[in-house]
Amino acid sequence: MSASFIADNAPQFRELVQQVLQQAREVGATDAAAEVSESQGLSVSVRQGDVETVEQTRDRSLDVTVYVGQRRGSASTSDFSPAALADTVRAAWHIASHTAEDPAAGLPDADDLFLGDAPDPALYHPWDIDADDAAKLALRAERAALDTDRRIANSDGASVNTYVGHFVMGNTRGFLGGYPYSRHSLSVAPIAGRGENMQRDDWYSSQRDPALLANPEAVGRYAAERALSRLSARRIRTGRYPVLFEAPLACGLLGAFTQAISGGALYRRSSFLLDALGKPVFGEHIDVKEDPHMPGALGTAFFDDEGVRTAPRDLVVAGELQGYLLSTYTARKLGMHTTGNAGGSHNLFLTSRLTSPQDDFAAMLRKLGTGLLVTELIGQGVNYVTGDYSRGAFGYWVENGVIQHAVQEITIAGNLRDMFATLAAIGADVIVRGTKSTGSILIPEMAVAGA
Repeated sequence: MSASFIADNAPQFRELVQQVLQQAREVGATDAAAEVSESQGLSVSVRQGDVETVEQTRDRSLDVTVYVGQRRGSASTSDFSPAALADTVRAAWHIASHTAEDPAAGLPDADDLFLGDAPDPALYHPWDIDADDAAKLALRAERAALDTDRRIANSDGASVNTYVGHFVMGNTRGFLGGYPYSRHSLSVAPIAGRGENMQRDDWYSSQRDPALLANPEAVGRYAAERALSRLSARRIRTGRYPVLFEAPLACGLLGAFTQAISGGALYRRSSFLLDALGKPVFGEHIDVKEDPHMPGALGTAFFDDEGVRTAPRDLVVAGELQGYLLSTYTARKLGMHTTGNAGGSHNLFLTSRLTSPQDDFAAMLRKLGTGLLVTELIGQGVNYVTGDYSRGAFGYWVENGVIQHAVQEITIAGNLRDMFATLAAIGADVIVRGTKSTGSILIPEMAVAGA
C-alpha cells in the first residue's frame, strides 16, 4: 500500500464515516460510532533454502455501532456501496432495537474525546519490498543460522512480514480521527542437533520502520546460538530456587499485571488485584509508566479505540497501584472514569529504582547466583482470579552466576501477587515486546518441579 494510495483514500474514509453517522441518526439512533479501515500485507516464508509460502492480504471493513438509548447494536461490511452502507446501518439499528438495555452502554462523554487534529504519531513507514526481495532477506537470515555451526543442520524456516494500513473513526459526539500505520518483522527458527537430541529456538526483530529492523545475519546467528545452547538440556531436582526471567518473558509478566488491572477483569471480579487501587502490589523500588505519545512506538496513540484522548501516566509509583486500564464501558461498570484504554494498554515501562546501567544480563546472572534462568514458557497455567501461576518451562541452571547447562521438562509455580511483591531486581537489558518494555526480572524464590 503506497503512501499516495493512503493519502487518496483518507478523505474518502472521512466522508464514509460522516455519511454512516448521518444515516444512523436518520433511522432513529440516539448515538452512533463508525470506523472505516483498510490494510495490506505481504508474508514470505522460506525453509532449507527454498521459498515455502508467499501470502498477500488486503482487507477493508466498515464497522458501525448504533445506540438506541442504552441499547446497543453493531454490524459491519466490506462493501462500501451506498446500498450496502444503508443496509449495514439498518442492521445495527435493528439489533439495538431488540437487545436489553445496559446502564453502562453508550458513547464516551464529549469532554473525554480527542477533538481537533492529532500530531503525527510517526507510525507509518511503508516498506517498498516485493516478494522476491523479502525472500532474499529471509534466506539470508536462515543461511546465517545454518552457517553458524555444523550442528545446525535443520530449520523451521525464516520469514519476512510487512503490513500497512489506515483507518478513520468517528462518532456523533464530535470525534473524527485516524492515521496510517505500519509494522514489519523478520524471524528465523533454527534446529540444532540430530536424532533424539534436537533443540529448536528462534529470534525475531519487529519495528514500525523497516530501517530499524535488525540485520538478517545477526538475527540468524543469534537464533542459532540460542538453539545450540539448548543441546546440554537435562532435568534438575525438584525444589525452591530463585528464578530469573529473561527479558522477553519478563514482558509477559508485565502483561499478566496489565490483565489483572484491566477493567473487564475487574468488573467481572475475576482479578487477583481486585480492590488493590492505592495499595502496594510491588516493592517500593518498582514503577510502571504508560506513555501513549512516544513517536513511532508500537503502542502509540493519541486516542483510544473509542476516540478518548490518552495521556502519559503512572500506573505504579513506589510499588503502589495508582490506576487501572479502563474503557468507557468498564469504567461505568466500576463507577469510575475512563482512562483512555479501550483496546488495551499503550507503551508500558516496568522499571526498578535499584537498577543501574551496569546491570546487564551478566550482572543479573550474578544477582541470581545459584538458581534457574527461564528462557521459554509452555502452556497457559495462570489463574487471574487467585493469581496462581504454574507454567511448563525451559531454561538454564546457573551456579555462582555462571550458566552450567540447559534445563528441560520442568514446571515453575508461584502466585503472581507474591511474585510481584517480592520482585528483587530488574535488569538494564531492556527489550520491547509489543507495547511492553522491561529488562530481565529476578524473583527470589519459586517452586520448581523437576526430577
